[in-house]
Amino acid sequence: MSGTITISAKTLGAVALPGFCPRCFWIQMHAEKLPYQIFPGIFSSIDSYAKQLVHGWFDRHQTAPPWLAAMGDIKGYRNPPHFTKFAVTDPETNILLRGTPDGILVMRDDSFMIVDYKTAKFTAHQDALFPMYETQLNAYALIGERCGYSPVSGLSLVYAEPITDMATATKDVNLTAAGFVMEFSAHILPVSLTLQRIPRLLATVREIYDQQRAPEPRPGCKDCELLQDLLDLTATP
Repeated sequence: MSGTITISAKTLGAVALPGFCPRCFWIQMHAEKLPYQIFPGIFSSIDSYAKQLVHGWFDRHQTAPPWLAAMGDIKGYRNPPHFTKFAVTDPETNILLRGTPDGILVMRDDSFMIVDYKTAKFTAHQDALFPMYETQLNAYALIGERCGYSPVSGLSLVYAEPITDMATATKDVNLTAAGFVMEFSAHILPVSLTLQRIPRLLATVREIYDQQRAPEPRPGCKDCELLQDLLDLTATP
């Protein structure tokens, strides 16, 4: 085993995707920075706003917002710690697993519910990225159990789905002097606690990372095909 690897809960989640490619992952882990990585910041801003709405409601009303009722009896929240303080090292693989959950809610029995806010259309388990989200939340649960947030009794995805139908678009109340207001509907998707999946995925990370050269790509990996096209494009004639 070589030195310590640091990996985020979200990056670990990618290992659980059905289309996971070991070659792409090896490159991602060994490259200091990858080109063409652009992610619109608006989605993170909306997720952060959802967290502020929840915390603000608790602060004003000492109870959970009505649209969180499906989660059970929630009595409060904890501000999620910075990823430097929400981290554990797996002794079997010498991997430092870390991250910052979107929300940590305190249940009536003093257990914890860890939540992740998603700005997206709600499709339940049909979301192709669900295995990544599921793993990410379970990684947070594993970290939480060892960092003072125990017991973790539940995990949930909270989807904020934009309402974009014509009836909503024609409401006068959604037009203001400064611009317009977009409505969102909240959907709660419970996620199973399966902490036993995390050590297996960490072992996969260590196995791939320790290879001296990039492994063979997953058959049919589109990203590997595009990478090869770029290499061919820049090859000396």
